[in-house]
Amino acid sequence: MSDEEHHFESKADAGASKTYPQQAGTIRKNGYIVIKGRPCKVVEVSTSKTGKHGHAKCHFVAIDIFTAKKLEDIVPSSHNCDVPHVNRTDYQLIDIAEDGFLSLLTDNGNTKDDLKLPTDEALLAQIKDGFAEGKDLVVSVMSAMGEEQICALKDIGPK
Repeated sequence: MSDEEHHFESKADAGASKTYPQQAGTIRKNGYIVIKGRPCKVVEVSTSKTGKHGHAKCHFVAIDIFTAKKLEDIVPSSHNCDVPHVNRTDYQLIDIAEDGFLSLLTDNGNTKDDLKLPTDEALLAQIKDGFAEGKDLVVSVMSAMGEEQICALKDIGPK
């Protein structure tokens, strides 16, 4: 054995997976699934009968949770599908910068400054109008597979 130490160049993160496997036959409507590498919410599931070659198939119709695009996939019901870890976190809005980034207050008192204003026109108008009126706003941020986006807004009263 040699006495020299080995140094490994690691570019990996903590190892927490962005998805977990789940059998296709157990995924239901309003659940989540990864289709074409995108995290999606399932809006329709139909299962075909077993055919000549044995596998029942699940037909998923789902909507991308970040882009709202409709995606479809057909998977044998006994096979595993990737299911994204989807988290929803509420943050209090502190400020809106001129470049479109929001300054948010986390639960532990730190600030989070890496989220842009949402692209959804109605939600964008609500956030800007509410902030201009000086309301205390709480934004809900959905995160999955390394992406984050504001998905909802709550007014918790005047400042």
